[in-house]
Amino acid sequence: MARLWPKSCSLKDPMTVRPVSKRHILVVDDEPLVCETVTMLLQMDGHRVACANSAPQALALFESGNFDLVITDFFMPAMTGGDLAAAIKTRAPGQPVLLLTAYAERFRSPHRTLTGIDLVMDKPFALEVLRDAISTLAPGPKPGVHPV
Repeated sequence: MARLWPKSCSLKDPMTVRPVSKRHILVVDDEPLVCETVTMLLQMDGHRVACANSAPQALALFESGNFDLVITDFFMPAMTGGDLAAAIKTRAPGQPVLLLTAYAERFRSPHRTLTGIDLVMDKPFALEVLRDAISTLAPGPKPGVHPV
């Protein structure tokens, strides 16, 4: 069952870049401007980002990449973000998937379950909330532990 992220937070300086583990993130949104904006914000924090404007395009990118996190919109043509998450989880059951949607309230009902979605977050969002979600879902290596 997906966890629901807070709708808002208070920020001292929302554009302050703080140290975070650098992740490889796939962003999926059928609105090119949203995809480009989220990509730019993530790149400002040093993440490697791939952007897809459809679920089929995202699946193709997912097959060819090794992503630490997938961030997807829900309502998209051809395939919803929920369907995309389920398809991703069949390929990689441990893959973290964040649903970033303007309709998060629809998913706050205890009677609604989203297979494959690990976290639901409101759009628009505060940058600090997105950073916290990334740290929660894709924490990266522990301090002092270096990948071989």
